[in-house]
Amino acid sequence: MSDSPYPRVTPQLHGRRVALAPHIHAAFEAFSAAVFADGALDERTKQLIAVAVAHTTQCPYCITGHTTLAHRAGATDEQVMEAIWVAAEMRAGGAYAHSVLAITALDRAAPTAAREDRPRADTPADDAPADGTPGGGDARRDTSDGAGFNEQRAISREIWEGGPVYPPRTGG
Repeated sequence: MSDSPYPRVTPQLHGRRVALAPHIHAAFEAFSAAVFADGALDERTKQLIAVAVAHTTQCPYCITGHTTLAHRAGATDEQVMEAIWVAAEMRAGGAYAHSVLAITALDRAAPTAAREDRPRADTPADDAPADGTPGGGDARRDTSDGAGFNEQRAISREIWEGGPVYPPRTGG
């Protein structure tokens, strides 16, 4: 007997699942086939997305199945691992983005005197430039630490801070 809370899917379990809702099962199978068919994205790319999502949802069946299918569709081991790292970053980014909820709750819960001694979440730091970017300038146009990375960081910051997400660019 295994210590895993997840049973091994046997032909008997699969058959029972189908028998309990055959029309829904058939519709799900057709839906899945349509989703993973080549379209604007090829099957390999879709399976790599599925690998990342499976790691985010932490479904062991999905991780195993879509990793296998991504490999069969031509994904390399390195591509699968990069997809997993994308999932890890997105999961960590969600925690970071939601930290503003905790900070706001702390600001509301703290006595007035304690709040005066620290910057509030809804006010910019005294040394922050008017445009909100560390050190001044427009981070969307500065790619000195990697092509497009500062642009991604600036957009994420704007989303988290509730400002404009992507104002139109001017000039070249």
